[in-house]
Amino acid sequence: MIIDKILEKLPDDANIASHSYEGANIVLYTKNKKFFRQGGDIIHCVVDEFKKRIDLRADSSIRMDVEATEKEVRKILPKKAEVTDIILEPARSLITIEAKNPGEAIGKSGANLRKIKEKTLWTPIVKRESVLPSKITKGIRSVLYKDSAERRKFLNRVGERIYEEKKSSGDDMWARISCLGGARQVGRSCFLLQTPESKVLIDCGVNVASDKHGYPYLAAPEVDLSNIDAVIISHAHLDHCGFLPYLFKYGYDGPVYCTAPTRDTMALLQLDYIDVGFAQAKKAIYSSNEVKAAIKNTIVLDYGEVTDITPDIRITLYNAGHIVGSSLVHLHIGEGWHNVLYTGDYKTKRTQLLNPAHHEFQRVETLITESTYGGSENVLPPRKDSEKEICDLIRKTLKKKGKVLVPVLGVGRAQEVMIILEKFFKKEKIKAPIYIDGMIGEINAICNSYPEFLNKDIREQIFYAKDDPFLSKTFKRVGGKKERDEVIDGKPCVILATSGMLVGGPSVTYLKELAGNKKNQLIFVCYQGPGSLGHTIQSGETRLKIEGEKKEIELKMDVHTIAGLTGHSGFNEIIGYVEKMRPTPRRIIVVHGENSKCLNIASTCHKKFRVETTAPRNLDAIRLR
Repeated sequence: MIIDKILEKLPDDANIASHSYEGANIVLYTKNKKFFRQGGDIIHCVVDEFKKRIDLRADSSIRMDVEATEKEVRKILPKKAEVTDIILEPARSLITIEAKNPGEAIGKSGANLRKIKEKTLWTPIVKRESVLPSKITKGIRSVLYKDSAERRKFLNRVGERIYEEKKSSGDDMWARISCLGGARQVGRSCFLLQTPESKVLIDCGVNVASDKHGYPYLAAPEVDLSNIDAVIISHAHLDHCGFLPYLFKYGYDGPVYCTAPTRDTMALLQLDYIDVGFAQAKKAIYSSNEVKAAIKNTIVLDYGEVTDITPDIRITLYNAGHIVGSSLVHLHIGEGWHNVLYTGDYKTKRTQLLNPAHHEFQRVETLITESTYGGSENVLPPRKDSEKEICDLIRKTLKKKGKVLVPVLGVGRAQEVMIILEKFFKKEKIKAPIYIDGMIGEINAICNSYPEFLNKDIREQIFYAKDDPFLSKTFKRVGGKKERDEVIDGKPCVILATSGMLVGGPSVTYLKELAGNKKNQLIFVCYQGPGSLGHTIQSGETRLKIEGEKKEIELKMDVHTIAGLTGHSGFNEIIGYVEKMRPTPRRIIVVHGENSKCLNIASTCHKKFRVETTAPRNLDAIRLR
């Protein structure tokens, strides 16, 4: 047992009272005050030897009591830190300090945290509190901290599974991927990775544009929720995470791995998915209780952080450049036996909000890539041209006293378009308001909470320049039906509203009211899935049947699609990514695209790189080696 081996390396007076796992991390609780304060160097040596993260914390018997600790922390922290909350977790000896200025809370070279640790014998952690109010982030943190003892038990159970003795040797090793959704289609992405030791789900989404083929094939014979070891979520769009709470409804009780922004955002989108279903008189497939259960079982990772998730699978998340917190998932199987990179959705070019997708890895034998814009015709225009195009369209529409409706995905396209328009309106001194409706305001707050996941320019604006684009007075948040009616009846403006595919949400309400006026403009900036109202409009239909409406609506407003603002990679970008990837993969599996686009990427990669390529169908299983 690894903990026994670690304890053998510690001095006799370390006085370790107890130990537990926190996922793949190992936590030792000491009763020796001196060792807690000064044992860091010894712990570092042990970490170097075992290559595992080991935390040393104080046992409850030597810590300062809760009430005195909070008083001491508030005394140490400066007012400039703007502390909003101090949360103590007695079961884990942790203090979480939420502050609007985390740098001030930490102090120069961590001075404040050292002082807190020295005086209270608690282990402090500082988290950034968004300048924008965020109900979802505050709610999630409340759920996570509410029952510290239960959280400790869960994390320990996960760790016990990770450190179980391996049952198979190298000669018996195998691995395969089963496609449960998202193969030769966009929507309901879900893939099962199996080895002799492990069963891991990678993404678990819904198809928001289709009721007929809406959910993954979890009835497949290889799927047993009681035997799933872990779920990895690449990013927070519903076609990758919307079915996750359903797993908890029907018996799954294991860990979910993703980044912190993905955890917060997917919870928001899942709750909104429930609300939209109710609004459309559809029976919800899960409730807020299952969303909460998923949150409780989420283990967040930073980019580049390596962690074991089962006895024979280790993962590392890297920036995917798609939306805030989106990840490329690198899976290291066995002891160097095989390495897989699953892209989820990715963008290889720098955007106004995010850095481009990471492309250098130690090892990759198999690449699983998306192909949303994988057709040879999907060569995206230069981003600057697309930014100019949307600005020109808006300028012309406002000049002729019209309104502009931009249906957006609440996370990703909304923030990208906001940054573009904020700069444009400031430069051109345009006074017309930009209204944001739906969950966009909450997502903005999440972006503000996690600036380290954004590109350098936006990060610096949030931290230093005090000209955070999301706080610009150009944007007006719409709070409900009354304000929505005022926007519709009011002066020329720009409206950014969810959903991006016009599948429910306030964007459909605006469309119904604005469609009949030739002065108005409809601009698509994100992918429109087959079966969605947005796709119907893109196909040229002008007589629209909208759910809940008895009469058809005639579409008279101008319609434009700007493909260059997508958060996906175009055809050339996907091929270019494979070309610059280091190392070059030996096999490429193409998913998350319409049939022809998957086949086109697979064919092009085979011809260009002379590697094995596959474009599987749903329910296909592929042996990796």
